[in-house]
Order: sequence, then structure tokens, then C-alpha cells
Amino acid sequence: MSLPTPLQAFSSVPKNWDHDDKDVPAQGEPMTGAQALIRSLEDLGVTQVFGVPGGAILPAYDAIDEQVRFNFTLTRHEQAAGHAAEGYAVSTGKVGVCLVTSGPGATNMVTPIADAMMDSVPLVVVTGQVGVDSIGTDAFQEADIVGITYPVAKHSYLVTKAQDIPRVMTEAYHIARSGRPGPVVVDLSKTAQNGKMLYSWPQEMILPGYNPVTRAHGHVLDDAARLLVQSHRPVLYVGGGAVRSDARRQVQELVRATGAPMVTTLPARGIVPDSDPAVLGMPGMHGTVAANGAIQHSDLLVAVGTRFDDRVTGSLEDFAPVARVIHIDIDPAEIGKNRQADVPIVGDVGQVLDDLIPALKAAQRTWGKPDLKPWWRLIDGWRHDYPTTFEPSPDGTLAPQWVVQTLSNKADPDTIWVSGVGQHQMWASQFIDFERTRSWVSSCGLGTMGYGLPAAIGTAIGTREEEDPRPVWLIDGDGSFQMTSEELATAGQAGLPIRIAILNNSVYGMVRQWQTLFYGSHYSQTNLEDGGAKPTDGNGIPDFVKLAEAYGCLGLRAFTQEQALEAIDKANAVTDRPVLIDFRVWKDAMVWPMVPAGASNDTIIYKPGVQPLAGIRPEQEQPEPHEQTGADRAAMASDAAGRMNK
Repeated sequence: MSLPTPLQAFSSVPKNWDHDDKDVPAQGEPMTGAQALIRSLEDLGVTQVFGVPGGAILPAYDAIDEQVRFNFTLTRHEQAAGHAAEGYAVSTGKVGVCLVTSGPGATNMVTPIADAMMDSVPLVVVTGQVGVDSIGTDAFQEADIVGITYPVAKHSYLVTKAQDIPRVMTEAYHIARSGRPGPVVVDLSKTAQNGKMLYSWPQEMILPGYNPVTRAHGHVLDDAARLLVQSHRPVLYVGGGAVRSDARRQVQELVRATGAPMVTTLPARGIVPDSDPAVLGMPGMHGTVAANGAIQHSDLLVAVGTRFDDRVTGSLEDFAPVARVIHIDIDPAEIGKNRQADVPIVGDVGQVLDDLIPALKAAQRTWGKPDLKPWWRLIDGWRHDYPTTFEPSPDGTLAPQWVVQTLSNKADPDTIWVSGVGQHQMWASQFIDFERTRSWVSSCGLGTMGYGLPAAIGTAIGTREEEDPRPVWLIDGDGSFQMTSEELATAGQAGLPIRIAILNNSVYGMVRQWQTLFYGSHYSQTNLEDGGAKPTDGNGIPDFVKLAEAYGCLGLRAFTQEQALEAIDKANAVTDRPVLIDFRVWKDAMVWPMVPAGASNDTIIYKPGVQPLAGIRPEQEQPEPHEQTGADRAAMASDAAGRMNK
């Protein structure tokens, strides 16, 4: 049987476990549990599995032969298998599947599981486990992976009988992709893998109490529509839940129906094309002035598939201080968790918007549309006066922002962009033009360094399944890249045409930025290249070109803009193997704008000495904000900045 998760999380399996399968069906195809696992994956329609073999999962690997109907990708580390499965899932909308061994193999999967949970990524993670008689004895490579992952997984199973495997896999796959997507752990004992069973398909699921709400109930749609027609400063605040729901069409229709400005959180980049004039960019710590200003001065915030993350809200009590809130989310636990909703709507984003938009149009026919022209004039003023920009590097090195912007300008419009975590991640969000949904793959909630390369591998494998594969560019930092750089072997062996741009500043860039701003420029343990080492020598970093070549990839390096342009063109032309470009960039470049952690978004720093929103509150606005000139706003910001400096 498969033990319920709560029991397994706090108790062990009895030593005198009953091995007899009393619920074996009367008919079916005889096979082992390991063979049933592989057959179940095939019958579920799984086309890609990532993993690394090991002792406790060997029976399952033994059942993988040349007739198997899915592709298997062998990574060099279990954590990379998890991130590759995430990249595959995010870019395709399918469920990512991993197959790893027990003990350290399973614990190496904890980070990807937690990462997937934070970003609502559907994964099924199958881990090996020691035999039933050895559970609880501290046997070799035994770990209570169900207990370990209990806080960071959507659901977990311990499977002890072969006959349970098809049903458990059916349930795990369903749970992972339904409701709010997330990771499901299936801990498969060696006893179950080696046991005999009778296989039949399809399987009936036993999931009492698991019925995710997909449609809004009661009068909430009418309440939301009424608030929208009464609002003169609305903002659509769209998060990753809209992407997971495949609600691009509905979100675009909501933008048109309301005429409201839209901001997108980091995982939602591209849900509406950046070229749409309604898109203000990303809000929060490194968001645009226009996005933060719009939220802070809004009278209505329509939160769509988002969770009011602290990197967006800053000081929660100062976030959108006068706005009423409509919150749409499929997870009822998110409603009211960080910000109280005036109209809480539990349901699938796509389904809710399909129902809300007709209600909104009916309300508009009854009460009319509000005049949003003054609101847009204020927002357009911010957008004009404080665009996303950067300064050239003072030491003649490449400006990392210029590199990212150039990559975007030269890339195929269908490119899928993947990033690691750090400054390069923020620059990618700021300077890449996202025109399609599922064009952005990054570790957003957990912020996992080392995510980039394996996620790019999974993304490239996912797009290879399409009739017209899309190009994949990875933007990474030298620090983040080194955490999983061994996966160049996986990419090279598979012949994946991943283009890798390393913004090499030879430091842990984002940590160094914080040390510069908040820790008196005390650069404790963030310099990866010591002293005055020559750029091509490197003490704390490898020669990335040689590293790429060692794995059979093409390695290039650029110090100047001319070299960078040539390298990018060469990389875009390669289609049979990975290409890595080592861009040498200024180590003291910073990500601007910035809101200090825990501060109000009103304190956003556009660049040193410039705080456009400081000292201006919604209730202090002019009755007709469009009459306020850019010079007026600059003067107010200058006065506010002067007060803060004092």
C-alpha cells in the first residue's frame, strides 16, 4: 500500500510489515513493480524523463530498454535533473518527471522540489527507497525523503506494494498538474519495485477531499465588475499563475476590456507582449518606476494569479496604500495571506477571467466606463521621464546591460530565455523584449543559483519536441553558472544548440551590490578573482572557453563591443552543439532601479540620488494629475531625496 503522507511524515513503517498483496485484481498483465512504473509513465503520455541511476532505483532503470516510449536524459547531478525537469515543464506546460535513487540522490532533489513548489511548477519526482524490511533501520543510503520533503512538496507517497504503483503514478501526475501545480514525490521502495503484480490501465484514483475549485462562486464576479467600473486608477497585477493557467488570451482580453495598465511579476514576463502599450514592466525591488508608481497610486489592484511576494510589495503596510483589492487565485491559502482582499475569488485564472469579462462588459453597459485618461497621463509621464536605461562602464569593459539588450535585439523573436539567479537575472527581465508567453524560464520564488544551465537543457529538450523548435538562450553569471557547470556534459552529449551568455564580472554580483550599498563596501567572500589577475588568467574562476571546449562545446570570449557582436552572430549560427560566450563585464555595475529590502516602494531609487516617488502620496495628487509636468515631478523627487539624504 502507499502510506498517507501525514502518517509517513511523523512515523516509520512497522518492522513486521505485511507483504501480502490482498487487493491484487483478478486479471491484468503480470509484471514487476519496476516494469509497472515504466508502463505507467508511458500510459500517462510522458515523453521525457530526467535522472541519475543508483542502487535503490536500479530495478526501475533495468526496466528501461530500447522499446521504451519516452526519452531519458542522464544528467550529471540529481539537482540538475530536477531543474531540467522544471525548465521542461515551464517552457512546455507539461509535467516534468525525474527518476533518482535513494539517500543522497533523493536529498539532492530537495532544492528542485522546493524551487518547483515556490514557482508552482508541475513535477513528479520518483525516488528509490530501501526495502520495506530495512525502512527505519538506518540502512545504507536510507533517508526519509517523504518526511524531508513534506514541507516543500504538494503531496508525497511512500509506495511499499507493487500493485499500488499504477494508481499512485496516476494520482501523482493528476495532483502535480491540477489545481495549483506543484511537485509530487513518489518514494518507491525496492520491495515494491521487485514485487509481482497484475497491470491494468486506466487506473481509478482515490483522492477524497482533493477537488480544486476552478470556477468562481457566488456574487464575487459582479462585485469585481462593480469595483472595476468605479475605479479611476486601476492596475492589473499579473503573476505566474496566469502563465500556469495558460490564460494569455484571457489576460489580454481583460487588458482591452478595462483599458487599465498592467504590471507583470518576474515569472509572468511575456504573458502580454512587452510591445503592448498597456504593459508597464515588472514591479517591486528592481521594477520600473512606472510599474511601482502605478501600483502605489492605484485605487484598485486586480491581482491575477499572484501571491503578493515581498520582492514585489516591499513594506507590505505601505504597498498600494489606498487601493482596494480583487484577488484571483486557484489556491485559497494565498487569498488574504499577505494582503486582505476586498473581493476574494478562488478559481483557475483562465476560467475566472472567462466568466469575469462578460460580467464586466455588462456592468460597463449599465454604468459606463470610467475615464482613465488622467491616470494614463500620469503613468506616461513616469514612463517618459524614467525609462529603463543604463550608463556605460567607466573602465571600458562591457556594460552587462548592453550585452543583454544586444542579445535581445539580435535574437530570433521566438527565442526562449533562461536565466540563473543574480544581477544578470534582473537585467534579463529589464532589457529583453518578451513577446510570447512561456518565453521566460527562471527560478523566481526560491532564487536558486545554479538553476540556469540545467533548466536550459530541459527547455531545449522540450522545444525539440515541437514541429518548429525555438532557439534557447541562457543568460547566466559566472558565480551561478559554476554551481552546475558539469551539465555542459549533458548538453554536449545531447547535441543541444543552447547559446550560453556568461556575464563574467568575477564576483557574486548581487551580493556585492548589497555589500556596496548596505555594508560599507566590505566585500566579504564575494570576489571570485583575487587581486590584479589578468582577465584571461583567473584565480577563482575557470577559463570558461577551455571548459566549454573540454565538454565538446564551442567557447568564445568577448572584451569589447566589436568582439561581442561577432561572438553573438557566430553563436546564433551554430545549430549542432552548445555555444558558450564569456562576456567580460564591469564588476561594479548595479541593477537600477532598486527598492531597498523591506522599504516602501515609494522610496524606489531610479539611479543614485534620484527617487521619483518619494514624498508623493496618492491623497496628495493634483485633481488632474495630467497637468503635473515632468519638471514638477523631478523637483518633488529632488526635494524628497534631499530630505532623505539629510
